[in-house]
Amino acid sequence: MTVHFIGAGPGAADLITVRGRNLLAASPVCLYAGSIVPAEMLGWCSPGTRLVDTAPLSLDDIVAECAQAHAAGLDVARLHSGDLSVWSAVAEQMRRLDALDIPYSLTPGVPAFAAAAAALGRELTIPGEAQSLVLTRVSGRASPMPAGETLAGFGATGATLAIHLAIHDLHRVVAELTPLYGSDCPVAIVYHASWPDERIIAGTLADIAARFAETPVERTAIIFVGQGLGAEGFRNSALYDAAYQRRFRGRQ
Repeated sequence: MTVHFIGAGPGAADLITVRGRNLLAASPVCLYAGSIVPAEMLGWCSPGTRLVDTAPLSLDDIVAECAQAHAAGLDVARLHSGDLSVWSAVAEQMRRLDALDIPYSLTPGVPAFAAAAAALGRELTIPGEAQSLVLTRVSGRASPMPAGETLAGFGATGATLAIHLAIHDLHRVVAELTPLYGSDCPVAIVYHASWPDERIIAGTLADIAARFAETPVERTAIIFVGQGLGAEGFRNSALYDAAYQRRFRGRQ
């Protein structure tokens, strides 16, 4: 028996990985975050699968479901939105399973920032303009930020920021980053990337708050900030330059 933690992807049901879909189909128990995992994804489950929405459950409840399945020798598909490596709350679940000697596996998923970049039609790393991407957030009730991890600190590097779980604090984001990036720095808010109601609000640090106020969104949104978002006259990468020698081209 194994508890399979599966990154369900950013929203669209067909953005789950093939491995994740196969594990979902093969597991007789499925624990899923019903508030953020699309219901149509459960269509990959086999008939008779025990479906448990974890949205109203506590950590103790979730672990109890896993322990019950373990006692019965039943594999569990544990669906999390996005990718497991960031803001998934999977670490505390694994710690509890370790204590109970319940085996588990991890299957990565398409992260929300990648789906949001696709919605924008942008590469986030631009030659000579932007080569670093910082995934961060602001403090919230569920989890405060460590003292050294601040918007100002990350912004001082000039890297492109993908700010999660912060749409409720947009004015603070603007206030802290404008002195560092300049008021003309491009900003893009992507709401529900890959969902049917996906929406994009684009502007600059100077006007994004006003644009957002015209058509506000809640919760599941990413705020991108960085000069690379508006880059147009950038140089080409050397990767495909005809004169660039690399071992796969076999030139002398």
